[in-house]
Amino acid sequence: MHIEDPVASLSTDESAAVRDIRKTGIDPNFWYPLARSTQVKIGKAHPVLFAGEPIILVRTKQGALFALENRCAHRQVPLDAGVVEGDGIKCAYHGWKYNHTGKCVSVPYLDKCSLRPKNVRGYPCRESYGLIFVYPGDIEKSPEAAFPDIPSASDSKYKTRYLDRRVSCHFTFMHENLMDMNHQFLHRRWMGGIKTTLLDTRQGNNWIEADYTFSRSSGRQPLGEKLMIGKRLPASKEARDLMTIRTGYPYQTLKFQTAGSQHPALDLWNAYVPLDKTQRTNHTYGLMMIRRPSIPGLLDLFWPFIVWFTNGIFSEDRRICELEQAAFDRQGVDLNHEIFPVIRGLRKVLTDNGVPLTDVI
Repeated sequence: MHIEDPVASLSTDESAAVRDIRKTGIDPNFWYPLARSTQVKIGKAHPVLFAGEPIILVRTKQGALFALENRCAHRQVPLDAGVVEGDGIKCAYHGWKYNHTGKCVSVPYLDKCSLRPKNVRGYPCRESYGLIFVYPGDIEKSPEAAFPDIPSASDSKYKTRYLDRRVSCHFTFMHENLMDMNHQFLHRRWMGGIKTTLLDTRQGNNWIEADYTFSRSSGRQPLGEKLMIGKRLPASKEARDLMTIRTGYPYQTLKFQTAGSQHPALDLWNAYVPLDKTQRTNHTYGLMMIRRPSIPGLLDLFWPFIVWFTNGIFSEDRRICELEQAAFDRQGVDLNHEIFPVIRGLRKVLTDNGVPLTDVI
């Protein structure tokens, strides 16, 4: 059977967009999680990165939270080395103090001087779902940016696992890995034999989603999967398992409903935050919500096993994405021969909504 080369069939402009996907930067005009809430202690400053830009998250002794450039305007010393005092932070070098907006409000030895010290940039900052979000883009556009809505994260019927890991690859590899469920062979050690069936795809200007169902081609349902989503029943014309994966730029979600269920057994939300200026490394922050079974305490009892099981799968995903990045680095261009229509559609969403790396803040 002959399969037409999808890249060769594209126009010049479309082909260039596919080739340049790993050279596309993430749009900063969104809310991004940059830390777990537990990482930012009272009276301390915590350093983070967004696409090469150093930022500090500060929690005052009164509990207020703010985000600033991680540098002193005076001698460029990182502010996370300083001291949180009152409603601001003092640089460790000469004691210049900045408030929550980044304004320099005190220079201890020049308070009466007519010279005006420079300020540093302040970032909109919000805390929700056990994560600290920062808006690193154009401040004038921040009121238009929708904050992530993750209802299952605050629903007592679900138990949440935090995903918090660094992956040495461009963030687009992560989107493709989760969206393309044809890679189940990669997880054969943990999941056994799985046959993936694509049911439907829908797409808009800044989003794409795909519906999948699965059947077992060999072996039995692994215990880790059974603990997460329950016992899977044979599919019928009336009911079948349904997994819907969506990239709603720049976030990604996965919902899994077992046959006949009205509620997702598994509800996943992910954000892939570029760390370095070339965006070849990302930090994945995710919320994996698992619906509690009818037996009280059962999910809590088996939670360590679920963590171990999912860690095994996540480690395989990380390794394969890092190998993809290594191949791109050697070749200097995206030579992927992508034939799956869902991923071709996803690439269009990511390139159309991304920005050239040279334009990233």
